[in-house]
Amino acid sequence: MELISASLCDFAADYQGKLCVLGAFDTIWSKQYPAVHPQCSIALRLLLREEDRGPHKLQVFFIDPDGRNLIPIEQGPNIDFDVPSLSPESFFLSRNFVLHFQGLPLPSPGQYEIRILIDGRALSTLPLQFVQSAEPA
Repeated sequence: MELISASLCDFAADYQGKLCVLGAFDTIWSKQYPAVHPQCSIALRLLLREEDRGPHKLQVFFIDPDGRNLIPIEQGPNIDFDVPSLSPESFFLSRNFVLHFQGLPLPSPGQYEIRILIDGRALSTLPLQFVQSAEPA
């Protein structure tokens, strides 16, 4: 299993197997903290091969500078999915996942991260920073 693409963005959609991503970013600016980011999405595209056949679990965690979950584990995405057998003419499959988040808490400025796990093992980490400033740079 291979992560082909991972983005934090304003909006994403899976359109007939195509991953559509709008407004990718890694920094959230706020004049004051704590704050709330109204809406964002995480767009993922996985490359799957015959050896990946079977059931799997996808999890995504927003991690604060102290290593704690920003969103309680029970409220975060836990997506069970199944990888079917490949047809004889296929070499691989790809699968898109789009996760939408409403009201993302921004407790304080700092360096955060987004951890993407498959079956409990880290597949990727996306950097994320919350910055306090009157105007974006």
